[in-house]
Amino acid sequence: MPTLPPETIPRKRFLGFLIWQSIPTTLLFFLFKAAISAFAPTTRPRSRASSILGFLLCFVSFELSQLLFSASLSFLSSPQPDRPASPLELGLGLVRLVVESRTASPELRRRARVSLTIATFVVACAVSSFLSVAAVCWGVSSGDSIGRVVGFRGFVVGLLYGVLYVYKRRWVLKFPIVQRTLYFSFKMGLPTAARNSFKFSGAAYVFSSLLLAFLPDHHYVRASMGRFLLEQIIFYMGTLAVFLCWELIHHLHQVLHTKRFIFAPPRGSAAAETNPSEPLLAALEESHPSALVHYLAYLDLCMVCENNVDTWRRAAFFEETGDTYKRVIAVCLRPLEKLASKLAEGLETSADKSYPLSNQLLSPADFQLDSSCYEPIHHYQLYAWCARAAASLTVHSHEEDRYGVAQLSGSNAAVLSTLLSCLLAVESFMGKRTHLQSQHHFMGASGIKWATPNAGRRYFPSSTVGKRRGSPLHSKAYAIADVLRTSIYQIVSAFHDEMLASAKSGNLEKEWTINAKPPFGTRDLLLQKLHLFLDFRAS
Repeated sequence: MPTLPPETIPRKRFLGFLIWQSIPTTLLFFLFKAAISAFAPTTRPRSRASSILGFLLCFVSFELSQLLFSASLSFLSSPQPDRPASPLELGLGLVRLVVESRTASPELRRRARVSLTIATFVVACAVSSFLSVAAVCWGVSSGDSIGRVVGFRGFVVGLLYGVLYVYKRRWVLKFPIVQRTLYFSFKMGLPTAARNSFKFSGAAYVFSSLLLAFLPDHHYVRASMGRFLLEQIIFYMGTLAVFLCWELIHHLHQVLHTKRFIFAPPRGSAAAETNPSEPLLAALEESHPSALVHYLAYLDLCMVCENNVDTWRRAAFFEETGDTYKRVIAVCLRPLEKLASKLAEGLETSADKSYPLSNQLLSPADFQLDSSCYEPIHHYQLYAWCARAAASLTVHSHEEDRYGVAQLSGSNAAVLSTLLSCLLAVESFMGKRTHLQSQHHFMGASGIKWATPNAGRRYFPSSTVGKRRGSPLHSKAYAIADVLRTSIYQIVSAFHDEMLASAKSGNLEKEWTINAKPPFGTRDLLLQKLHLFLDFRAS
């Protein structure tokens, strides 16, 4: 069976998602429609033909509305949480375009497209809810005024759902740690989807009920209390049906798009015998950094490096020339190097802002880190895969590298130096400050100490970090540091005897750190941190 081109993967998964989402939405429509009809049968006299035609019209409207929601969700979702442009930035960019005839920067255009996609999704949620609630509740309410009220309330609750969906960043694809079958993954998310739908429908009903005070209708004055309560129950059941469908669609979208894709030719084919790593490397090197294919390729690489299922694919990395191994290590270290460099730039900018004499009278709580530090931390999943894949491949090279390409090419030193440098950058972002000691303090745990602030050194006040502690951003930074620390310990544990021998002979820096300047810190600082790991005291 031939391997699918990487660019066709998102399109095929999108088409499969549109087909599969129609099954639960159809079942829920018939279920809620039958329950509402049995609970509150219509009092309008209708012929059989008109009843069937009305039912088909409601069914088609409901399915089209769910298709609108599914399509807008697919266009909005992304594995990378891109930051949209603010209304002020969009206004300034438009003014410059009209007045100065200057085109916007590529970064602003990209963020403007994200903002447009978000606005389109919110409007699509409102329109979809309007059609869906009207389709489910049609034929039960009496009077045109009640129909208008139900449609307006459906529009409002859909708008509210879309705003909350975007605010909570639920459109970002979250890849599961343990990959399961599609059926089991979908079944595991059903209770959560049901709970969320009940919570959303209850909150939406209360919020939309408050709007009735601004929409006076004489029907409610003339209607009996029993009829009024019946209308409210029917509307709640309609919103519950819509939100349950949307939660199931959201969960199905996550399951289908985060499933692992194997970037390898079938085992036993000619391509598998000659160059089985080329499809994976092509997807890693040629795809866009924010594309779904890019993330799926890193997920596949991480699973190949860590697990012993596709050992023949991992064995192909250690081919005799060493070119494949160097390319794999390069794609693993590139995102980590960018993370360390961006954090270094952001921390240096923050230090420059807090160092001037005019800021000395400010309290430590007034200092804030530069905003450029925040955005890279959101890409936690990609950094975790890169660190785990590089560390696992380095550990397996200790036993599986028959030609010694990992050591001879300098990849082991590059991996360890990048992991240490990235760990120091993340720890500095979290508020830990390292101080380089003299040469006679290199060995042992005393070789590195957390520095205390003084008037002669730039530093980041601990209160700034304390204000972030417990926030999602601080949690992601802590998770990245934990993955980096675990990856370094894996390498140190596998090469512990060799590293101790190199340390005694004075060759540890030469054999396990790079000669060039690391992305963050210095070689001496990396060496001190490495000694802490050798003593198993790094935390």
